[in-house]
Amino acid sequence: MTILPLRRDDLPLDTAELARFMVGKYLVRDLSRGRMAGRLVEVEAYPVGDSTSHAYLGRRAWNTSMFLERGHAYVRLTYGSAWMLNMSSEALDVGAGVLFRAVEPLEGRAAMAAQRPGVPLRDLARGPGRLTQAYGIGAAFDGVDLCLGHGLWIGYADEPARPVGVTTRIGLSREMDRPLRFYELGSRFVSGPRKLLDGGIVAL
Repeated sequence: MTILPLRRDDLPLDTAELARFMVGKYLVRDLSRGRMAGRLVEVEAYPVGDSTSHAYLGRRAWNTSMFLERGHAYVRLTYGSAWMLNMSSEALDVGAGVLFRAVEPLEGRAAMAAQRPGVPLRDLARGPGRLTQAYGIGAAFDGVDLCLGHGLWIGYADEPARPVGVTTRIGLSREMDRPLRFYELGSRFVSGPRKLLDGGIVAL
């Protein structure tokens, strides 16, 4: 399978639209010994004005990557233990992002498993903290341009589109009713409660 880099101009300039668009795209990390690659099967949108967004209080030293033009990595330590990989999602100086929640591992599974020994394939990158651990992503990746096509990058493959569902977001204490979590319908690599997934609707 050939994975081609996504250009910035390919990315919709709206956070919710971009989140929907990213389901089925690929997250790739190039290593000296090979490549890790997986299909994104679950993301969440954190649009402009969202009170749960790290950008809500404005630009700070620690969230400045959210204010870069769309397509840059925003990596943040959450709960003091788990790194989360987000992508900036609007125009330059507008703070918003898309959280990458889960991928289906396809290339470099052994390399991912080395980062998470003893974990079954389904759980290697099923959940945002597991995803960054499997890919070896931490603070050094904050601000990386994901549209350059090398290092850590996003891409697409020439393949049939798969149906995408949408539900409310999970793990939040407010604005929990907004349908901003997009996922690949039927994928066993999606995280979260099965009841919520089964109640999701098709995202058009």
